[in-house]
Amino acid sequence: MLKVSVLGSYAEIDATAWDALVGDDGSPFLEHVFLRTLEDFGCAVPETGWTPRPVVVRDGERLVGAAPCWVKEHSMGEFVYDHGWADAAMRAGLSYYPKLVVGVPFSPVTGQRLLIAPDADRAAVLEALLAGIEAAGRDCHGLHVLFDTEEESTELAARGAFTRLQYQFHWTNQGYERFDDWLKAFPSDKRNKLRRERKEVARLRFDVKTAPDEAELAALHRFHRNTAGQFGPWGRVYLSEEAFQHLGQVWGDRLHTVLARDGDRLVAGTFNVLKGDRLYGRYWGCDRDIKFLHFEVCYYRPIEDAIARGVKVFEPGHGGSHKVSRGFDPTITYSNHLLRDPRLHDALARHTEGEARRVRQAVQQYTEEKS
Repeated sequence: MLKVSVLGSYAEIDATAWDALVGDDGSPFLEHVFLRTLEDFGCAVPETGWTPRPVVVRDGERLVGAAPCWVKEHSMGEFVYDHGWADAAMRAGLSYYPKLVVGVPFSPVTGQRLLIAPDADRAAVLEALLAGIEAAGRDCHGLHVLFDTEEESTELAARGAFTRLQYQFHWTNQGYERFDDWLKAFPSDKRNKLRRERKEVARLRFDVKTAPDEAELAALHRFHRNTAGQFGPWGRVYLSEEAFQHLGQVWGDRLHTVLARDGDRLVAGTFNVLKGDRLYGRYWGCDRDIKFLHFEVCYYRPIEDAIARGVKVFEPGHGGSHKVSRGFDPTITYSNHLLRDPRLHDALARHTEGEARRVRQAVQQYTEEKS
């Protein structure tokens, strides 16, 4: 008999059992230590508009299914940008919040959202999970599954949740042995432009460092605050310095930070995470506005690191069409949505159909531009 539970905290779940569902191929941001860090250090908690409500499915004492769920009172920190949907609902006199989000806070990284043990009866566990998610969102006006896999998107669409498409830009390793091997794939004009960009910041010293120390993590958090501050009310800093320091301790060598120094002073950096054959670019920032520094810290140095380590894919984060001219490939991402009010659901479903056509056209255009 499968038992479904809706919990109030990730602290109620055994970390080893949860991570067994995530598996070696799952994103590090789905792992228990990251979700627990967000809760323990006040990043994703009711006070910030993120109320933990994980759903778990057990077969006897064994955890066979789980979903990272949160009740939200706003749409910040999600990267699916449904603020316009909420505004349209308000103008129509309909409620949009609270909503139930299935996903990872502050991390626009595709991954399984319906975690199921590989040796379990997938169909049975899936139905149990969905029943648990329905129960978790009983007091909510909509269900939003963010950055799920294409397979999950198809399963949810078959159950009435419409699909929203977006795109990101990922770098793929084609078996390069050195950075210059990758550059050879560029037309000469783009290759020369990239080299000029790197030359502009050559006076700085760059280090790709695993397991950064306390002072370096403090600097990385300062840089992150600086970047967020450029976006006004949209640039809220959810991750505290204490969370950065804790992740530095528990992730250790998984952190592949890029640090830029002008003399002895740290002036910029990015907080990257490695798991398996994928490198994830996360939180970047700087103290000084230096031309092309962003490209060097966020793209070129991590790509050098990825090539040296045989990493297959580097995901530098959400957005940024300028990445195409720097060798990144457009990649479609998925989310699925089910609104309780059928009028709002049907209107948004029609809207996303047209939006999906435009996304696919943009991806095709970027692909042709890159080639």
